[in-house]
Amino acid sequence: MLKSDAVWRVQAFRLASYLARCASDDASALGGEARFAGQLGQLSRAAASIAANIGEGYARLSAPDRIRYYEYALGSAAECKSWYLSLATAMSSETLDARFELLASITRLLLTMIKSGRTRPRPALRPN
Repeated sequence: MLKSDAVWRVQAFRLASYLARCASDDASALGGEARFAGQLGQLSRAAASIAANIGEGYARLSAPDRIRYYEYALGSAAECKSWYLSLATAMSSETLDARFELLASITRLLLTMIKSGRTRPRPALRPN
């Protein structure tokens, strides 16, 4: 079960997983409007990519690898914001505000994770 996996302790992962579900629900709600078909697919993929990249980064052993995937997740969060903006005329302002608030939280957490990964001292090498 995912909740017993170590990555579930990462708040950014949990929030991103929730966002992916919300984006999927949003896409389903607007799915009947052909004019938004391309945007909805991109929104769903971008939202799912955030959690996927956090999960993949979390599994990396080296800090530079972890940071790279967290940066990918940050880029996907920015992309997701853009797709939500492009759908602003089709969604309620309450829903959009909730999504942007969620994306802001994810972005803050990712920036903290990236900064922490860059400033954490490297472990000392042990002589053989």
